[in-house]
Amino acid sequence: MKSRIAMLLMLAALWTACSKPVGTTITNPLNQKVNELTVEITTPEILQAAASMESFKLMDGETEVPYQLIAEGNQIQSILALVSFTPAEAKFISIVAGQPAEFPKKTHAEISIKEGGDWKWVTKRNGNEQYEYEGGDWKKIASLWVDPKHTDHSFDIRYEGPGWESDKIGYRFYLDWRNAVDIFGKKVDSMVLPQVGLDGFDSYHEMSDWGADIMKVGKALGVGTIAHWANAQANRVALTDSLYSEVTMDGSLQSKITTRYMGWQFDGGKTDLTSQLTINAGSYLTKCELTSSKPVDSLATGIIKMPDTEVLKSADETGDWAYYATFGVQSLNKDNLGLFVFYRKSQLELLTEDKLNHVVVLKPENNQLTYYFGGAWELDSSKMDSIDKLKNLLDQQLALLNAGLIQ
Repeated sequence: MKSRIAMLLMLAALWTACSKPVGTTITNPLNQKVNELTVEITTPEILQAAASMESFKLMDGETEVPYQLIAEGNQIQSILALVSFTPAEAKFISIVAGQPAEFPKKTHAEISIKEGGDWKWVTKRNGNEQYEYEGGDWKKIASLWVDPKHTDHSFDIRYEGPGWESDKIGYRFYLDWRNAVDIFGKKVDSMVLPQVGLDGFDSYHEMSDWGADIMKVGKALGVGTIAHWANAQANRVALTDSLYSEVTMDGSLQSKITTRYMGWQFDGGKTDLTSQLTINAGSYLTKCELTSSKPVDSLATGIIKMPDTEVLKSADETGDWAYYATFGVQSLNKDNLGLFVFYRKSQLELLTEDKLNHVVVLKPENNQLTYYFGGAWELDSSKMDSIDKLKNLLDQQLALLNAGLIQ
């Protein structure tokens, strides 16, 4: 009898252990709700369970949440999940076997070039002589060594460089001597970049149902552009031996563009600089991670100066991060637009300005530097029509950055 009871107790204990859900707890550090935050799960038990299942779902209680696997080869490194929080909520995310639901894609990255045409030497209306690409059809590609004949308005790269977007906002940068970041304001939450510029080289400057290019960058930094501070001005990455750009991730919750500036000539030296740009679902921010082959003092980024705009600086003295931002009627469509840069306080050298830009001068550590940049527009889902709204957004993002919850 005793042996039977002992056996039953052992079976009961084993059943309880086996039925205990595998998961992890993620806590919202803010006393306010947070909608659609991309979080990274690295809990070993979850990763082991995911590797052992043919298919699985991530659950927030009874609600399934979208996820994206981050893997190297066959090894799962982490899982990204898109979750929302009530104020100060501790949320248990569990993994269960089963076929996951299909969720809308919320990030995208791309590069498209013309193929099937020819390079022609032309004289532009302004008198400049250069190569242009004539004819051909657009083709989406994974990576690109930039043709030495390419320059601004060569018509061989769709919207003139790589593009990346979330469900909130889109970006591009010019893959030439300008190397400046521009913004696509979005009035919809679907992925729009695959259609941008197909109906005309620069048709995206005109307002459409999805939105438009909403910044005039010119010779300035736009927002978040890589620069070097020298001779009292921010100098963009203009002179290089060669340029290589690659879509290193095009995921449902996270996408990345990696660019190598080989032989970048800056004031006082020359280096190979690698940039990795990352955007997450539900986010207005782009993460910029820079690695230089040689020491470069006074790397910089910043925000274009526009008339009748206000400057905001973070007031929170705690935490590792701070922000610098502008707000006002500064979009091409004459709407309100907030532009911002987040930087590590430990890497700040100087907050300054030149004729064209508000400048954040930063000190790399071990030849590496990380900052975030972004924009929020009056006609996108943020309805960014007041400086108070922008401050609320920035303060929330700052708190999440300081809590380590923004990837």
